[in-house]
Amino acid sequence: MAKFDIIAATGCPTGIAHTFMAKEALEKAAAERGLTIKVETHGQVGVENELTKSEIAGAKAVVVAADKDVQAERFAGKPMISVGVSKALSVEAAGKLIDRALAAKGDDTVAAAADVEDEVEEKESIGHIIYKHLMNGVSHMLVFVVAGGVLTAVSFLWGITSFDSTAADYNSFAAMLKIIGGIAMNLMVPVLSAYIAESIGKRPALVPGFVAGMIAIQGLPVNADTGMIDAGGAGVGFGFLGGIVGGFLAGYVILLLEKVFAGLPKNLDGLKAIFLYPLFSTAIVGLVMLGISGPMAAINTAMMDFLKGLSASGAVVLGLAIGCMCAFDMGGPVNKAAYVTGTAMLTEALAAGVGTDTYNFGTNFMAAVSAACIVPPLITTFAVVVGKKYFSQEDHDAGVVNLILGCTHITEGAIPFMTKNIWPVMPIMMLGSSIASILTIMFNVHDPAPHGGFLVLPVVENGPLWVLAILIGAVVGGILFVAFKKYDFEKNQKAAPAAKPVEAPKAAAVEAPKAEASDFVKVENVFVAEDFASRDEALSFVSNQAVKAGIASDADAVMNAFLAREAEGTTGMMEGFAIPHAKSDAITEAAVIVVKDESGVTGWDTMDGAPVNVAIALLIPGAQAGTTHLKILSKVAEALMDEDFRATVKGSTDAAEIAKTINARLV
Repeated sequence: MAKFDIIAATGCPTGIAHTFMAKEALEKAAAERGLTIKVETHGQVGVENELTKSEIAGAKAVVVAADKDVQAERFAGKPMISVGVSKALSVEAAGKLIDRALAAKGDDTVAAAADVEDEVEEKESIGHIIYKHLMNGVSHMLVFVVAGGVLTAVSFLWGITSFDSTAADYNSFAAMLKIIGGIAMNLMVPVLSAYIAESIGKRPALVPGFVAGMIAIQGLPVNADTGMIDAGGAGVGFGFLGGIVGGFLAGYVILLLEKVFAGLPKNLDGLKAIFLYPLFSTAIVGLVMLGISGPMAAINTAMMDFLKGLSASGAVVLGLAIGCMCAFDMGGPVNKAAYVTGTAMLTEALAAGVGTDTYNFGTNFMAAVSAACIVPPLITTFAVVVGKKYFSQEDHDAGVVNLILGCTHITEGAIPFMTKNIWPVMPIMMLGSSIASILTIMFNVHDPAPHGGFLVLPVVENGPLWVLAILIGAVVGGILFVAFKKYDFEKNQKAAPAAKPVEAPKAAAVEAPKAEASDFVKVENVFVAEDFASRDEALSFVSNQAVKAGIASDADAVMNAFLAREAEGTTGMMEGFAIPHAKSDAITEAAVIVVKDESGVTGWDTMDGAPVNVAIALLIPGAQAGTTHLKILSKVAEALMDEDFRATVKGSTDAAEIAKTINARLV
């Protein structure tokens, strides 16, 4: 059985994006430290890559990055760090978590390297514990909302009253879809409540949790004639807020009962689980929930009135609130608060029926929330396409993928872009989302489906205007994002002349592993038919190819290193050759990339004033700056003095021949 230095568990409320982004970040961070790791994910499809008991026992430390219950009690006794999933979405952040987990083991060297300013208590904060329990309920609830909401919305394709057998547009299949969808939607609050409780009190808490949720949706039944409590009467439900209260109540009542019954003989454990816990917890939780039904109903009504009041203040006020919340953390707690509120409003809307004021407000609110969630990924897509030269190849590829994520209502794809520059990218995203939300409300768009993005367009009322609102928000945000990246790019270029390459201390300089001369310049790193408009375009191409080839991790850092060297003095030589070189910690292995432009790269200062046809680019890790760098540079410079070498490299269009010729001179 394989053993791992680090084991981890990740999980986000929806189990769609954050869960797997954190997994990837942790795996990369562990690899950078030479550590082995296994990451268990708690996604929407369930637990994957599940940790075994022997793997848990053999691990040095544990990292839990989750906003839902991942059964962390399995790791009792192990050095462990437990944080929200948003704390592990970048390689840098994940690395800090691994360092802290190892430091908890008592490794003084690792502890000294940990980022002191980022230190927090090893014990989970009360706020995160509450949030984790809440999100466990939300993650289980969302699938019911999505399934029920979409099925209900699809039933409207036959007509808004197609479920009504007395209506002219009645359709029996549509009626069945609405029945199924309605049942799924009605399970929203009981499931929310039950799985909040389960996160706190484990399996015994499910029973009182479900009961609390059912009471939350039906309220305290009262006979209309007598005004007395009556099982056959009708009550006023208090919605998902009541489900949240009931879930926490049920969970902590189970914990209380565990203490109360702790003194019973061990052989009565079976009786406790099957009889005592469900009986007493259901009675206690049920009575409390019925007792608070009046105040909770009033709070729920006040909240809905507040939201409707925002609407009365105008589309700008409500849309701004929705847009800012959805784009603030893109899938985090603030985003989820807006989304869950939207689904709650939609649930009431669908229950009220088409044509009612409640339906119109709830579906319009949901459309605004969906628009705000769709926009951030589309902003990144617009930006990387329009302003391609200002983004690394990695960012460009991620932005293109975000077109799919955005169109399907998955906001999380924009997170990596925001984490690199929270200011001003976060305000840009919030502005774009707010514009889309405001226009959606003004265009009177109604979305009866809680998820799906553009996939549910057939059931969206005023769908073309909804798409227009989203595109306007995405384009405005995209233009601002490109403007920022252009400013940042030009600022770095202007700062480059003052930049001095940081030479690694001699003690830190290490010899590069000796590569065979025959394969130091790889054929796949020779590009023979390129056409560059400028020196910087050629260097940008080399930087992006280095990332693609796994030679470097950050194209922007490599580009800046090239520009810093050019600022010290041009690397253009004679007879159409240049030997640009970059020394950076972002470069992971010493390598050479060759680019050829038959027409010549103008604007690259050379000793004889001729345009550059061949650039032999050297990429050197920062730690090897004083050793490998000088050796390779001297070898290439010597080779350029050889007329036969120049003629062969400049005249050949065969990448393999060029690689072989250069490798022969690097012996």
